[in-house]
Amino acid sequence: MTTNYYCHPTSMIDEPCEIGEGTKIWHFSHIMRGAKIGRNCVFGQNCHVAENVVIGNYVKVQNNVSIYTGTIIEDYVFLGPSCVLTNVTNPRSEINRHSLYEKTLIKRGASIGANATVVCGVTIGRYAFIAAGSVVTKDVPDYGLIVGVPGKLAGFMSRHGIKLNFDKDGIAICPESNLRYKKEGERVYCIDLKEEEDLPENIKRSIKSYRAFKD
Repeated sequence: MTTNYYCHPTSMIDEPCEIGEGTKIWHFSHIMRGAKIGRNCVFGQNCHVAENVVIGNYVKVQNNVSIYTGTIIEDYVFLGPSCVLTNVTNPRSEINRHSLYEKTLIKRGASIGANATVVCGVTIGRYAFIAAGSVVTKDVPDYGLIVGVPGKLAGFMSRHGIKLNFDKDGIAICPESNLRYKKEGERVYCIDLKEEEDLPENIKRSIKSYRAFKD
């Protein structure tokens, strides 16, 4: 276990586990044994990472989030305040289902909004966006925008988190980054940049709010 990370004195780290360089773990959090956490992640106050959870690099976990066994989180994922992840579809206190934890996969760049709930056993696609308070009960496509209870596909978001408007040819341009996106059926992909590539430095910092683009 590397020690090139920051852990607030009120938090607990169980060994053995893996925590990458530059990661920050703030007040009253608990990382359990067997967890694997990548580089340059941030965990806010009162977070919990259970045994054998796998978390990639540059992941941001806001306050009051518990990540349970069976969850795999790829790079650049954002978990909003008090969002909920689960690992058993039909829990009963009287029944031991420790050997039946279900897999939840949150792919690169996805964002889970505050107080959203992700029912276990689903895959959330790359750069998908789950709106605050939504309940995810089935797989979400890449760039998909999920809204409501139960969550429904309400469109697609760019890597910058701006809703995409496609023309008759299935092309949309993100107004913040000018990156072009293509929609083919329910599949959306970026024309100008591969999904596994990092954003160029010159478009990594926002200077306008989301409301400005909506207006």
